[in-house]
Amino acid sequence: MNDPDIDGDVYVTPRYLAGTTGIGDPALAPLLALGWELRHDDLGNAYTAAPDRRVRLGYLPEGDDDGLWRINAYRDPFGPPAWAVCFNDATPTEFVTAFTTALAIAYEAGRAAYLARPLPGIAERDPIRIIDPLLQQGWTLDRPYLGLFTIDAPDRRAGLEYTGGNLDPEAEVTTRTARWQLWAGRSIDRPAWYATASTDTPVALLAAATRCIADPTPLPRWREDTSSYIKDMAQLTPIRPPQPPTPSPLDVRRAAARRPAALPPASVPRWSTSTRPALPGPRR
Repeated sequence: MNDPDIDGDVYVTPRYLAGTTGIGDPALAPLLALGWELRHDDLGNAYTAAPDRRVRLGYLPEGDDDGLWRINAYRDPFGPPAWAVCFNDATPTEFVTAFTTALAIAYEAGRAAYLARPLPGIAERDPIRIIDPLLQQGWTLDRPYLGLFTIDAPDRRAGLEYTGGNLDPEAEVTTRTARWQLWAGRSIDRPAWYATASTDTPVALLAAATRCIADPTPLPRWREDTSSYIKDMAQLTPIRPPQPPTPSPLDVRRAAARRPAALPPASVPRWSTSTRPALPGPRR
């Protein structure tokens, strides 16, 4: 609780209501650590890609919409994306970092990992791994309806939605009409933040994000930087107790004036400390 390295003055509970930190570096770091090149455009957007161009990430604060993070993977570097993920501009940065950290691990493992399609019944690729971390923290699974199911947080202010059936691959990449959608806020129609993932996004990557979201540990934030929805819906707990104000010179003088005057030291007979007391005389 008193770690000087904590970047914030309040803890936000639950963490899915924390909002973004506004800093992209932590989420870029796992990929840049692999030696991926980082480029910027004239507007301040940042781009990085694997050396073989099969995985690409855009950090787009000056993009055309609120899709701040766009991450695509390709079987053919010149073909359409094999899968695509988008995190909007209010998504807690820690969740994006969890995803990019898992992506870096998968890329190092090879194409069989970072292009692994979900396959029910195959342990490492079963989509149940995506929802398990949420269910273990008390999120509830609504009854599926026409291929659609949702998993709601205990306070109903966050959720994961899965859409079944055939989806338009291009719409999955460019709109919120994707196979998976994570959100937090008032409702899925009025989210404070959202993230989308297309049909073939590897299970391991999405599971890393849902584990981070389900973690009950609160996230640190600066109170002044938190948006109104955070203050309205989340619990904010001071990271450090407030310190008493430093007394001013006037406070010091006033305190000295209130202090009682010191009494003069009492006289002590010399014999009490250096000689023995006189012995009684003879009885008369």
